[in-house]
Amino acid sequence: MVFSCIDSRVPPEIVFDRGIGDLFVIRTGAQVLDRSIVLGSIEFGPNGYNSQLIVVLGHSECGAVIAAIGVFEGGDPPPGHIGAVVDALRPAYLVAKPEPGSLVDNMVRAQVRLTVAELKSDPLLAKLMVEKGLRIVGGHYDLFTGVVDIIA
Repeated sequence: MVFSCIDSRVPPEIVFDRGIGDLFVIRTGAQVLDRSIVLGSIEFGPNGYNSQLIVVLGHSECGAVIAAIGVFEGGDPPPGHIGAVVDALRPAYLVAKPEPGSLVDNMVRAQVRLTVAELKSDPLLAKLMVEKGLRIVGGHYDLFTGVVDIIA
């Protein structure tokens, strides 16, 4: 199962050289997790179909992260429900802001790590990790090299 960003430059089937139907794929802006529909969908794979691996996949140059940084650093609030995505990225921004280097890259990586931690703390997924060997990892896809690094 891959939980990734909606960016069309990062289709999990191509990133991981898999065919249509080989992966459970869930995509949201900057792989933002909510506690209802998205989390329920993520739980579905390992609980209903015995998926043994969940990969949370962030990527370089994430537009949702770039837009959120703009808002956090004094930009206009986003229209409509986009604000929910931006608000959900605030914890990653707070982690990334004091770090040296690229704020965008640091925030993408922070978002992946925070999401992995949240998934690991989910009661159903935690139970499946213990009882069924489910693994949850985080990766970072570089748009320029095509390489996925495991970061969490």
